[in-house]
Amino acid sequence: MRGRYWIVLAAIPAILLAADIVYWRLASDRLRGGLQDWIEVQRSRGWEIESGPAALGGWPRAASVTVSSLHMRHTGSDLPGAFEWASAGLVLSVPLYLPTDVDVSFRGPQRLRIGTVPEAVVTGDTLAAAVPLGQDAPNSFTLHAIGLRVEPAAGPWHVTAGLLNGRASLSGGGASQGIDFTASAEAIELPSGFKWALGRNISSLSAEGRLNGPFPPGGDIADQARAWRDNGGSLEVSHLAMGWGPLGLTSSATLALDDQLQPMGSGNARVVGYADTLDRLAAAGMLTKSAATAAKAVLSLMAGTSDTDEPPEVDVPLTLQYRTLSMRQVPLVRLPELDWSRR
Repeated sequence: MRGRYWIVLAAIPAILLAADIVYWRLASDRLRGGLQDWIEVQRSRGWEIESGPAALGGWPRAASVTVSSLHMRHTGSDLPGAFEWASAGLVLSVPLYLPTDVDVSFRGPQRLRIGTVPEAVVTGDTLAAAVPLGQDAPNSFTLHAIGLRVEPAAGPWHVTAGLLNGRASLSGGGASQGIDFTASAEAIELPSGFKWALGRNISSLSAEGRLNGPFPPGGDIADQARAWRDNGGSLEVSHLAMGWGPLGLTSSATLALDDQLQPMGSGNARVVGYADTLDRLAAAGMLTKSAATAAKAVLSLMAGTSDTDEPPEVDVPLTLQYRTLSMRQVPLVRLPELDWSRR
């Protein structure tokens, strides 16, 4: 009797292990089937998709599917110009216990081409995304990158970021449709060979806001932009913060498109280090010396005096109209025209 008791006790871990393996296999097969179903849906929408063989893995913590390569291309009217993405490999995984998201890890270089823009190569120590599971899950995704590097496939320059995090979520419908977003990046290094008035390194950059308005179907991008504008399209930036050279900036703004499809809007900014920033912009030819002098005079009056050694800071209203960025009716800089025919 005691011998049977020990046999039963010894069999329990084996049964649990077998059940866990079966559960992992079922979850992995379902994940692989979901990937194949998604590919077939995209093909029915006009996408050309080629993928390498899919291998199962991840046990005992997760169910995962590793795809050795994935190539997607679309040239139809649903998108403004051709879109092409080629991944050296990716891994889709779902935790076996408390699965809430599908985690996607990108392996090797990711090659992107959008319209007539030269092909870009994206690499990183970590490139990952997550998509919520379930029919009732929010229509959103998150992005996480460490050691990000973006460079043209044929070109000498590159952009890097030590850390990048982003999240976007689609909500509403019809006229109330919109995308809520947050993004943050640290240790950004801009391309060399260009003249950056405030230096090549941006220490930090973050933004939070909402892109409002229904998004029209594919076709001519200028017609899409016009339809988006006419249906109440706008960009609300509830928070923007940046540290770039001498400049410290926090701001909020609301932007839209005018009757010439050029950006317009208004906002407020809290600026630190404005005097040195304006001097550098004028030295680089981005502002006229007279505009920089006038702006410094106005900002100095608005900032008042301080008994500390800290750089003065000031709250200032900004407007963008007819491609001219102004501060309290003092023109600062005229922006280049946004040419939609070349997008």
